[in-house]
Formats: sequence, structure tokens, C-alpha cells
Amino acid sequence: MELTARSAYASTAANSRGRRHDEPPPEHRSEFQRDRDRIVHSAAFRRLEYKTQVFVNHEGDMFRTRLTHSIEVAQIARSVARILGVNEVLAETIALAHDLGHTPFGHAGQDALNQCMRDHGGFEHNLQSLRIVDQLEEKYAEFDGLNLTFETREGILKHCSADNARQLGELGERFLKKQQPGLEAQITNIADEIAYNNHDIDDGLRAGLINIEQLCEIQLFREQHETVMATYPSLQRRRAIHEIIRRMINRQVSDLIETTREHLAAAAPQSRNDILDQPAPLAGFSKPMQTMNRELKQFLRNHLYRHYRVHRMTSKARSIIRALFDSFLDDPLLLPPEAQHKAAELEAETGISGRARAVADYIAGMTDRYAIQEYERIFTPAKLT
Repeated sequence: MELTARSAYASTAANSRGRRHDEPPPEHRSEFQRDRDRIVHSAAFRRLEYKTQVFVNHEGDMFRTRLTHSIEVAQIARSVARILGVNEVLAETIALAHDLGHTPFGHAGQDALNQCMRDHGGFEHNLQSLRIVDQLEEKYAEFDGLNLTFETREGILKHCSADNARQLGELGERFLKKQQPGLEAQITNIADEIAYNNHDIDDGLRAGLINIEQLCEIQLFREQHETVMATYPSLQRRRAIHEIIRRMINRQVSDLIETTREHLAAAAPQSRNDILDQPAPLAGFSKPMQTMNRELKQFLRNHLYRHYRVHRMTSKARSIIRALFDSFLDDPLLLPPEAQHKAAELEAETGISGRARAVADYIAGMTDRYAIQEYERIFTPAKLT
């Protein structure tokens, strides 16, 4: 049964640590609704429509993008948060923002950009998401970024090294103190995993890179496949796949809810701070589901993400990112005027590493197709403009 009242350990406006810049409270919505709305209206959020999940955007219209993935994560996170009695709007907000900093071409683009930035502080998409909402969005007269609440920003930052944490002030404290994020952020983290694992199966099957016979080696898929085939023996293949994946998601979400309830009952937190002070996250899967989830992730890594057709795409993507970075770093006049100005500004502050950071910001903000177009403009002789 869904809880109608929030639990004592939920994040609320009353226990929020506020915004970086003071603002009058919103009149007709909550603080976290304001955060969500600012994210939805941001340029970075719109760009997610044309950024890769697994398949490069131009490969087909039906494959997931970072935008559709973020919406799917938000749906799962909001539902789970509501049932567990914590702040569903905050969970939704974190989900919508969690991939804002992703480069074009998915993880291949991130890995390539991180390698390019190895002598200039590196590149990590969680930190880039935070950089976008704190600095890079330019929509408001009184501050840079979106000026989101501490709790939303905390939820965006899933991982952080000690060195980076020391540079983030109060936002980095929990990594240095080995604290947990709020329960809403924990839920969203698992929702992200549920969404991409199951929907990558759907996209992999649609692309013909994996098949049902292979997937039946995986317990989580096999159990639902057997149930669906026994219940609907003549069901058309595409509908059968949707039914299997729907049931897989439901199985994992139900396990997440029940296991987290057990952890909450055992820990008996009385406040949000009690959640933060736990030795381990309270949101999570049961041990049997953890085993099945690891098996699924290993399957996807070996059979989908390392498939030669995906590898060809990601190899080309890495080449594009490296070539663009080297060219822009070597000759900032190749950048558009606004990016040139930012590169000069950051270089004046921190030298060549500042210029490199501005180039990384520019490349990370590209969509897949824009990155390809920029590559063609710079390196294809026929493209003179």
C-alpha cells in the first residue's frame, strides 16, 4: 500500500540545506518542483534527446537516447519513492538531472574525453552534470547555473574522488566523511540501473545484436520468458519481448521496495541525518537479486557492449572526440565565439588547463550528430564552412 504521508527521514524543504544563492521561496510549487522545472527547461536537458545511450543517435529512431532513458529512470524512481514514503519529486528531479553531463557517444565519449583531459584534471560525467547546473547553464540574471537545492546537487553527484571532494566544499563533505546520500538519491541510483539494464536488452534485441536464446541463459530473463510463454504461447514476438521486459522491471522494482523496507525497519532512522550516517546505503536489492543482476550486467557487457558492431561505433566515436579535442586545444580560434571567449577566460585563470576545461565543456555539450558535423567541418575538405 502506498504511504500518504512522508516519513520522518524524507527530504523536505524544511530540512533542506538551501541553495548556493538565496532566492525568495516559490509561491505555487515546492523547492524541489522548482529544481525539476529548471532542469526540464535547461539547454543541457534538451540536448539529451540526441545523445547516445548505447546506439549512436543516427542509427535509428526507436533506440533509447539519454533523454528517454532519463524519463524512464524518473518514472521508476518516483514510483518507488512514493511507496517508501520519501520525497518523490526530489527523486524524479535527481533522475532527470543525473545524465546532464554525459558526452556525445555515451561512455565511449566520456572515456575518450577523460583520456584527453588526463593532464588537466580529468573528465567525469557526474562532475560535469554538477558543473552544468552550478556554472554552465546561462538562463538567469542573478547567477550562473540553475541554483538548485543542495539535496538535488547531492543526488546528482553519485561518485567522487577524495581529491575532487575537497574542492567541492560542503557538497564534498559526505565523500570525505564516508556518509550516504539521502534515500531519494539512493533510490534513483538503483532506478538508473534497473532502467538501463532492461532497456538495453530491448534495444539489443531490436538491433539484432543479441537473441532470446542467449538471454535464456540469464536467470532473471529466463524465469519471465518461461512464464510469458506458458501464459501466452501464441503471443507475437515483439509483444512477448515487451511483456518479458515489463515483468523483469516489475520483479526488480518489487525486490528493491521490499528489501529497502526491511533495511529501514532494521535501521529505524528517525531523521534524514540518520539515513546519511548509515554505514551502507539502505536502498538496494536482496542478495538473490544482486546475484541475478550481476549475471545480467555481465551478459550485457560481454554480448552487447562488446559486440563488434557496437565496438566499431564506439571506436569511431573515440576518434572523433580525440580529434576535436586536440584541434580545439591547439587552435582555439576553431571554436565558436562564445566558446573562444570562455577558453580565453579560463586560460587567464588557470593556464592551459583552463583552456582544456573550456574545450571539454564545449565537446561534452555536443549531441552525437553535432559532434559528427563539427568533425566533418574541420577535417573534411569539401566542408568549407
